[in-house]
Amino acid sequence: MRVDVETLVRKSIKKAARYKFDKHHESQARTIFKALEKKHGKTDPVNLRLADTYAQEVLGDARYAPWLRVYTAFTGTFKEGWIPDNYYGTVVVPRMKGLYGDISGLKSLSNIIFSSDTFPDIAYFVNGLFFTANHIAVPESEVEDLVFANSEKIVFKLDSSFQGKGILFFNRQTFNVDTIKSLGNGVIQRFIVQHPLFNDFASNAVATLRVTSVVDDAGLISIRACFLRLGRVADTHIQPDREICVPVDISSGKLYAQGYLPDWMALDEHPDSKIKFDGISVPAFPECVGVVLELHKKIPFARCVGWDLTVDKNGSVQVLEWNAEHNDVKFGEATQGPCFTDLKWERLRPLSKT
Repeated sequence: MRVDVETLVRKSIKKAARYKFDKHHESQARTIFKALEKKHGKTDPVNLRLADTYAQEVLGDARYAPWLRVYTAFTGTFKEGWIPDNYYGTVVVPRMKGLYGDISGLKSLSNIIFSSDTFPDIAYFVNGLFFTANHIAVPESEVEDLVFANSEKIVFKLDSSFQGKGILFFNRQTFNVDTIKSLGNGVIQRFIVQHPLFNDFASNAVATLRVTSVVDDAGLISIRACFLRLGRVADTHIQPDREICVPVDISSGKLYAQGYLPDWMALDEHPDSKIKFDGISVPAFPECVGVVLELHKKIPFARCVGWDLTVDKNGSVQVLEWNAEHNDVKFGEATQGPCFTDLKWERLRPLSKT
């Protein structure tokens, strides 16, 4: 029998990547679980057994139990329908997005897909060429004047730059065409001066609203989760290992009374500005929701998208990024979920076993 070496190698690489992915999630979940139990005491073992059983019998594998255990420890009970983050990444993402999800990592395509002025894109650098936001090639000698024509400060984001990575800030004095070229493909955006309400929390890092939208089996688009990401006083932009996440009521736009540190420890005020979360509403929240619903209509093939928005000083909605790859669902599931029970994602199985 002929052995297809190339196929065997690919399967081996895929299996190793899957193992690494699951071990990373297991480690992250266990760290948070220990922190929660240290703070709140032991979780009811009956609920933990329900989580373990659900992972094995409903989702199909015990490796999905760690995040279910975190959700259980966080809420104090077990809820059927929860989607563990590693199950989302390995099962839901391939089946509900496929290659269409990967498109969101290519920053220069946003204007082509959406044709929306809600994106603060000024220019793109792609494969050795600079382009305007309308994808017209620009000589290198004209790039600086283009990007600073209406902005004193700009942001450069590399393709596939998510979670605060691959983001740099420039003004005229620090900007250099050769530096951009050395970094790689990406988008140049104008720097957003955020709404005063966000500025009061932390003035340096632009606060972002993470909105998760889905396309159901009837093709209808809806919002399933939302939280506000706030930076710390010394941060130039949101850092995942330092951010404060505050759930937002998707029906009203009001912040929950408590926000959470990266280790999921609760707090009722921003640790730097000391502003309390309770009673505050996100500015222009209906407009934020409206923008997300309209934009998702233009890329419905990716059936779950995480949108990073902000509201500027004039009250206008600005879309900073969209993530149709493995957008974070674990925080929304723990604080607002189960968010996807009607979609029956728990019945999905991997496209292929490794």
